[in-house]
Amino acid sequence: MPQITLETDRLSIRPWRDDDREPFAAMCADPEVMRYFPAPLSRKESDDLIDRAIVRAEDDGVCFQPVERSEDGCFLGFVGLSRPAWQVPGAPGCVEIGWRLAQAAWGRGYASEAARAWCRFGFETLGLLEIVSFTTLANDRSRRVMERLGMTHTPADDFDHPLIDADHPLSRHVLYRLARP
Repeated sequence: MPQITLETDRLSIRPWRDDDREPFAAMCADPEVMRYFPAPLSRKESDDLIDRAIVRAEDDGVCFQPVERSEDGCFLGFVGLSRPAWQVPGAPGCVEIGWRLAQAAWGRGYASEAARAWCRFGFETLGLLEIVSFTTLANDRSRRVMERLGMTHTPADDFDHPLIDADHPLSRHVLYRLARP
């Protein structure tokens, strides 16, 4: 299945290209961008992540895809729907909305704008009944994006991420939900 292309007022969400690898690797090596992940990524890890996203999009129909500013084609990061490769506690078989943007793109509403386009696509085109998002407890920036999207958080849904050591400070995650309008 081909990757999706979505347009918003300011953004283009498109399939991955080879020229995304360099800015993506720089973004994933930035300690501030990766603050709420176990560690920054090496170039090989970044390239592997892109390769997995391409395969997941082909297999599942959706995955995280690059976002660029329409006016100048500047790579901003990625946003997209994805089916997690692991079972999210309390939301088995879910589809998540997620994002990662370069620091230069923070605070401009790009994550919310691109995520809204993906949520619309998920509900209207894919017929999803619910979209979830999750992050570590301390990631206030991402939590605010989730709230701007209209997602709701129920503390009883919070969970320890199964791929992060239980004693790691990033283990505890919050789960937000958005039901089909």
